[in-house]
Amino acid sequence: MKKIIYALGLLILTVSCDDNALTDLNVDDKNPSQVPASSLFTSAEKTLTEQMVNSNVNKNIFRLVNQQWTETTYLDESNYNWTARKISDNHWNQLYAGPLADLSSAKTKLENTEILATDPEFETKTVTKKNQLILIDILTVYTYQILVDTFGDIPYSEALQGSKDYLPKYDKAVDIYKDLIVRLNKDIATIDTDATAFDTADVIYGDDLTAWVKFANSIKLKLGINLKASGLESAIADAAIQTGAAGGFTSNDDNAKLSYMDNLPNTNPIYVDLVFSGRNDFVAAKPFVDALVTLNDPRKAFYFKPTYRAVDANGDLYTVTGYKGGVVGVKNSQSRFTHPSALIKSATFKGTLLDYSEVEFLLAEAVARGVAVGGTIESHYTTAIQASMDDWGVPTAEATAYLNQPSVAYATAPGTTWQQKIGEQSWYAKFNRGFEGWTSTRRLNFPVLLPPASADQAAEGQIPSRMAYPIREQTLNATNYQAASTSIGGDKLKTKLFWDVD
Repeated sequence: MKKIIYALGLLILTVSCDDNALTDLNVDDKNPSQVPASSLFTSAEKTLTEQMVNSNVNKNIFRLVNQQWTETTYLDESNYNWTARKISDNHWNQLYAGPLADLSSAKTKLENTEILATDPEFETKTVTKKNQLILIDILTVYTYQILVDTFGDIPYSEALQGSKDYLPKYDKAVDIYKDLIVRLNKDIATIDTDATAFDTADVIYGDDLTAWVKFANSIKLKLGINLKASGLESAIADAAIQTGAAGGFTSNDDNAKLSYMDNLPNTNPIYVDLVFSGRNDFVAAKPFVDALVTLNDPRKAFYFKPTYRAVDANGDLYTVTGYKGGVVGVKNSQSRFTHPSALIKSATFKGTLLDYSEVEFLLAEAVARGVAVGGTIESHYTTAIQASMDDWGVPTAEATAYLNQPSVAYATAPGTTWQQKIGEQSWYAKFNRGFEGWTSTRRLNFPVLLPPASADQAAEGQIPSRMAYPIREQTLNATNYQAASTSIGGDKLKTKLFWDVD
């Protein structure tokens, strides 16, 4: 008891010498209550990229939908049973409660930060603050597009209000697209590329604001192409495509990629999912592997480990050099089929949000849809494939040989439509970018993928065109959910998004 009184006496003496000491005792230095806007921005870049590239079946099942990977043991996801793990809820929450919440908080902090006119660095700090708000907005636009392209109508104008509005209305997807284009136009017009923004806290472009302008234009190009495909608002779509094309990516140096590190928790999410976890849940999917093998696509050695195991006449396993994909929707022995490569499973393999190959495929599509962006369908198609080859490190001679094949060269490639020619090559190039591969496949209807015979009844015999709204929204935001469901034509996996009309 005397020891307690003595300790208390020391505390009282200390407080008497420093009026702030008692308050300081309530400050957790390791978990600060006030997080700087720069830290929130870094967090948003990281959580957004991780959601787009991870392979956790609770969060990201797009490689499975797009039949680039398939499963070995747990088959619900490949068969489109996405309710058991609440995958729609998880994807929704990962984006709304992750990057969008961080970006919204960072924006609020910056807007509430006063820069005194008497500050000798007033002008520099004012420009930096403006640029920071612009980068926040560009990343916000990107995230909202992912949500629209997943679900259709979503909370937008009333979203992220917290306790002010827990039950936001859903805005029309096409209206959100139009507003996102307006936002990007403003961002591009007002950014000061000669100044700074987040400095080293920008872990995608390292504060290269010229690169951010190209990124914003490339996002706008993608928005424009989807809007053009919808047949709605053609003037807005054409303008977005043309201006986006003029200022977008021009080489792989412009790619929006996040660099990972050797040590957890800053490693490539696929390393975490497939190596650190020790799990063997995925193998290459047969439709994808068969297509690459048929075309002798040199990227297959970068996408997949070039071996699998077979059984000899005595029932013994032996190693085969080559590629064999698992059948979608059924159990596949992990040892008997081709695995994802060591390259994409490495701890430091970069996560991609948008790349030059995707931009060039979009430009090929723009020409095909009659929008004047310069070049031809063939020139952009060829550049897109070459950009993918270069990005994956394919030797020049192998890439050239591939492009010279009659089965690959645009003029002689299989298919009677540009949709097939572009769609199939875009699918090959978007390996490890399952979501954008799914978007391209939905918009162009190529390649023609077949649902597994064992597909869940919720898919109604089709490859899903969207995710159903989260169960949480259906129960807690029921009125607005019902209005959105009616607006899009029913909350079903087969309901097509507004741009999925071809």
